Amino acid sequence: MARGFAATPPFGGPEAAAAFDDAAAAVLPVPYEATVSYGGGTARGPEAILDASTQVELYDEQLGREPFRAGIWTDAPLDVAGTTEQVVARIRERVARLMDAGKWVLMLGGEHSITPGAVAAAASRHSGLRVVQLDAHADLREEYEGDRWSHACAMARCLDLGVTLTAIGIRNYSAGEARRIGAGIPGYRIVHGWELRDHARIERALEGVDGHPVYLTVDVDYFDPGIVPATGTPEPGGGAWWPTLELLDGLFARANVVACDVVELAPAPGLHHADFAAARLAYKLIGLRFPR
Repeated sequence: MARGFAATPPFGGPEAAAAFDDAAAAVLPVPYEATVSYGGGTARGPEAILDASTQVELYDEQLGREPFRAGIWTDAPLDVAGTTEQVVARIRERVARLMDAGKWVLMLGGEHSITPGAVAAAASRHSGLRVVQLDAHADLREEYEGDRWSHACAMARCLDLGVTLTAIGIRNYSAGEARRIGAGIPGYRIVHGWELRDHARIERALEGVDGHPVYLTVDVDYFDPGIVPATGTPEPGGGAWWPTLELLDGLFARANVVACDVVELAPAPGLHHADFAAARLAYKLIGLRFPR
């Protein structure tokens, strides 16, 4: 981690790197950390994922192909100076430019507060955008510790954009968030962590995505800590690897996933398997988006 981004490899390593004009996918590192409320380290998440991605085999044995051949271009890390609101606005501008250039954007965080910027860019270009959130936390607070742009408010800020939202894996939220969910949020569906055992429940939650544009946001604390222990707010009882990939395969088959992010990795010494899991997931998402 001490090398800094100047020495960080492109996603997948040099063999997987494509020139901008030849790339279908653009990887955008956003090393932002300012509002985390428990363990820190998410600013190092993008670098750790890029490092670990060089150890991911470029042939995907499950998909039966090499997803990198769609073309993967890795952007320079976003400037994260300033307030969270300013960074979110900068993300919106950067993602918008990449989308307008015809790129499928995979954003690497960084804390979850960055997601509304990319969702805003996607929503302004895809009418009827749905957001699918894989997460341990609802992130529906209107403000947290006086900050409307906290990572604990990320999905509330996305809902402000008029999108619909399906939250999957949720297993920790406040009494205020519970009241809001119980009262009914227009366009909002939730699958709690304990409901992940019920495949039919997940199917019902995804019914509204068929044929629609979707922005996928994956907070790695969605996963059980045995898979990704290196995150700021781990929660027991999370998603398992293969059922989650089955869920994602169904999502990509049914919806037009226009962009996505992987956020909240907080790399820690001795837990490099978490970095690898996040990198493997990111590569899997590229493979699901570009099946041929």
